[in-house]
Amino acid sequence: MRRFRLATLALSLTAALGATLVTALPAQAAATDRYVALGDSYASGVGAGSYTSESGSCKRSTNAYPALYNANVRPASYRSVACSGATTTSVINTQLSALSSTTTLVSVQVGGNDVGFANIMTACVLYGTTECVASVDAAMVKARNDLPRLLDNVYNGIKSRSPSARVVVVGYPVFYQINTPCVGLSDTSRAKINEGINLVDDITRSRATAHGFRFADVRSAFVGHQLCSYGEKWLHALNFLDLGVSYHPTAAGQTGGNYPVFRSVAG
Repeated sequence: MRRFRLATLALSLTAALGATLVTALPAQAAATDRYVALGDSYASGVGAGSYTSESGSCKRSTNAYPALYNANVRPASYRSVACSGATTTSVINTQLSALSSTTTLVSVQVGGNDVGFANIMTACVLYGTTECVASVDAAMVKARNDLPRLLDNVYNGIKSRSPSARVVVVGYPVFYQINTPCVGLSDTSRAKINEGINLVDDITRSRATAHGFRFADVRSAFVGHQLCSYGEKWLHALNFLDLGVSYHPTAAGQTGGNYPVFRSVAG
């Protein structure tokens, strides 16, 4: 009887292990994917260093979340055409051609440059609270009026070229932790910038969902690692020696923030 119980226990453990392996299959199945990454500097990995020579001014980093996904999951094929400075229009004109009917996974992160992220931060840093708030307000009007249509154009293009692909739309991290001692911008400016980013993310999520795409919301992952937070900063502050990296995720931000969220959503 004791041997019978042990044998039964062994079979139960084997079955349990088998169930565990079955639940792990989605990640293994991703190894058959043909993955293409699209988007702007947040997708290419500006600020994360280790840029590939072939990417030139697009500054695609081996520490960016698409490259990390490729290195860890090892899909059947991988290509990133994400590029610093990209807008919805340039994604359509210069990046969608990387897609095909055989593409099975697409990531896309775009929209920030369409509402003028860089110009807003310049106004906030150089001209103070009043100009900062006015700049964000103007960008929010543009986001409400234009961004849904611009994103729809990108998403329709993706669906047209890769109708069978699962598409993950990646959002932007909110820059600041509020109500903490912090040198630089006023609390009013920081809160307004966060409000603008949240609006862009909410519009992006809404349009992605409307197209049947998945939305990777990285905002909560960066909490505790934002500018003005007490934890390790996962975003570059204003860097006068290398302005291009300012307000972009660091390598740790890509590894600890963007990548885990993207991988969880992408499978």
